[in-house]
Amino acid sequence: MTTVKFKGNDVTLLGNQVKVGDKAPNFTVLANDLSEVTLDDTKGSVRLISVVPSIDTGVCDAQTRRFNEEASKLDNVKVLTVSVDLPFAQKRWCGSNGIENVQTVSDHRDLSFGEAFGVAIKELRLLARSVFVVNSNDEVTYVEYLPEVTNHPNYEAAIEAAKAAK
Repeated sequence: MTTVKFKGNDVTLLGNQVKVGDKAPNFTVLANDLSEVTLDDTKGSVRLISVVPSIDTGVCDAQTRRFNEEASKLDNVKVLTVSVDLPFAQKRWCGSNGIENVQTVSDHRDLSFGEAFGVAIKELRLLARSVFVVNSNDEVTYVEYLPEVTNHPNYEAAIEAAKAAK
């Protein structure tokens, strides 16, 4: 188990953290219509996976908006935003904010993504802010685990990694 900070306090991450070069673990999350979504559903594409604690908070809102804006400029890249927000809340938020270029998916049911990628916060049942790029061969090519969950990720590095991935 790994610890990170959430508002300055230590929290414990469940699962095993992935590293560049690892085969991306599969997971099952829910789309806004409650259908299941897995890593395999986007096989053959580069995936930029943006992980946020809750889409209704300031940094998470900004992160999702930024990757939504960048997604339209990325060829053959699927952008997923993963949180434990309910699918209904994600759908409402996306509709209210004009988010059309990223797919929001919910890990609320069983923390499948959170445990597979080592970002499930034990004490809060939220996901730790992080960003992953997975290439079309399911290899992890970029990883950023934020040491303080309330901080912004390195947007530029993640976007460049997604552009460079094949």
